Amino acid sequence: METKQIRVTGLVQGVGFRWTTQMVANDLGIKGTVKNNMDGSVTIVAQADPLKLAQFISKVKASPTPAGRVDNIEVKNLPDQKPFHSFTVIG
Repeated sequence: METKQIRVTGLVQGVGFRWTTQMVANDLGIKGTVKNNMDGSVTIVAQADPLKLAQFISKVKASPTPAGRVDNIEVKNLPDQKPFHSFTVIG
């Protein structure tokens, strides 16, 4: 089980990005959170096996919502993260 922090920039607020990200996460069995940031970016914490995380990150890069646009994505490992039990939209 791995945990990644994913910061997404582009047109990712006000376009249903968090909710469609949650749907993609649920479809793939990803656990974690997604939230808007004050600077207009979105932060995702995603937890799953490495293959599922790679699939999830690929779908996030492609923008899960047709109204949105992903310009950049930064991925960091989060070692020793407590287990999540679901995927939650924060805020």
